[in-house]
Amino acid sequence: MPHPDRPAPSPTPPAPDLSVSLGRLRLPNPIMVASGTFGYGREMVGFVDLARLGGIVPKTITPLPRQGNVPWRTIETAAGLLNSIGLDNDGIDSFLEKLLPWLLACGAPVIVSIAGANEGEFVELAGRLDGVPGIAALELNISCPNVSHGVDLGTDPAMCRSVVAGVRSATRLPVIAKLTPNVTSIAAIARAARDGGADALTVMNTCQGMAVDWRRRRPLLGNVVGGLSGPAIKPIALRCVHQVRQAVETPIVGVGGIMTIDDCMEFFVAGASAVQVGTANFAEPIASTRLLDALPAALAEIGATSMADVIGTLVTPQPAACPQPAGSPHDA
Repeated sequence: MPHPDRPAPSPTPPAPDLSVSLGRLRLPNPIMVASGTFGYGREMVGFVDLARLGGIVPKTITPLPRQGNVPWRTIETAAGLLNSIGLDNDGIDSFLEKLLPWLLACGAPVIVSIAGANEGEFVELAGRLDGVPGIAALELNISCPNVSHGVDLGTDPAMCRSVVAGVRSATRLPVIAKLTPNVTSIAAIARAARDGGADALTVMNTCQGMAVDWRRRRPLLGNVVGGLSGPAIKPIALRCVHQVRQAVETPIVGVGGIMTIDDCMEFFVAGASAVQVGTANFAEPIASTRLLDALPAALAEIGATSMADVIGTLVTPQPAACPQPAGSPHDA
């Protein structure tokens, strides 16, 4: 019993509700890991309790094995990473036989990332994965800048709508379209993906960039151009999330330069229902669970008891009318 001269301890506040919904897909929390930055999870055993993650998006798979691009494939930059991996993977047969069973036993939702050279290959992959028990959703990588025609399907609204609709007709799984920032209007692409039947949108993939060895007068990447990720692109990613949120009601997964819990909260307030941690995994394998550990305190700081209290709560100023000079025609 408490001492009669001492006040009773304050009750411990209930834990916040960290669960989020991406259309039909329900996740236990909003902290995911991004495709291509976490391998297939095996590399992280011993560092990360995979079962705690809101979702795992393993390395993108294609219908047939791919060797990827010639070296160099990665270049560190002042505030990020340039990569030109080229979707190096062993193909869907090897994935289904050797990798997926292990992933499904990890305890976290598994969102399989798929890519094809054309709409038919996307549809083929979706059809093969449709009947596999345990897969939580599909993420359509229609935005990879490191392969020939990798962004074609994600930069033309009509093509984007068509490939999403084709996949939608081939599977009962939730479909998440991963969008590229390398377009004039990401809002137009988001509307096309929505119209095609996407359950959610991943915003965004990498920004195209390059690095040069000026002494040798040569590009540093074997593919010349690669995708820039990391803190340098966070302002671009936040802008894209905000613009997509304004354009569609489809749930958003925010990606791009997330390193701290403040980064996460900025994406949530801007309109993302969940986030994916990418480049941070290379520098700090435990980044995802560190952010998850910090999330309840960040919610409590602003009085939020659930993710729903935060998502899409950004308040933007209304544009003010420019004052007209005295004697202008508008004064007449």
